[in-house]
Amino acid sequence: MIKEIRISGSGGQGVVLAGIILAEAAGIYEGRQVIHMQDYGGAMRGGAVRSEVLIADPGVEIVYPAATSADILVAMTQEAANRWSKWVKESGIIVYDSTYVRDIPPSQTKTYTVPITVTIEEKLGTKVGANIVVLGVICKLTQLVSEESLEQAVLQRIPKGTESFNMKALKLGFELAQGLA
Repeated sequence: MIKEIRISGSGGQGVVLAGIILAEAAGIYEGRQVIHMQDYGGAMRGGAVRSEVLIADPGVEIVYPAATSADILVAMTQEAANRWSKWVKESGIIVYDSTYVRDIPPSQTKTYTVPITVTIEEKLGTKVGANIVVLGVICKLTQLVSEESLEQAVLQRIPKGTESFNMKALKLGFELAQGLA
């Protein structure tokens, strides 16, 4: 089986980095076949951005390198929610950042509204790192990758000197997801 994950939002929210980290957690630290693809809107900061990760079970080959109908959608902005929520499998899940997504599009899919950005801002004093919180949330909700693999991938990708901050952000994500599943 192949899991299709789409993380979407706005330029500057770390959507692409989140996809890269998730792909590396599955590929490098768990030895699974993965593909990562990213798409930027007309402008980098503030424009629409999406990051897609396909993760295959062992022995399964990925033959088409893009998500067609996501198993997991993360929408970090209202625009992302409006654009991508209809492209999720009925058996999939959608995680909305309730900080920015106020009008939840109708869906047959299981949905979670999670105060991702507002929580990191309240707990750690900045919106930076909301993408790492997102990774913690989807890791806990889906068990797509192990916490250990995700932690290793985060530590390999983030700037040196930010390890403690990013581990706190990841743990915030784990905590936010505990009451959801």
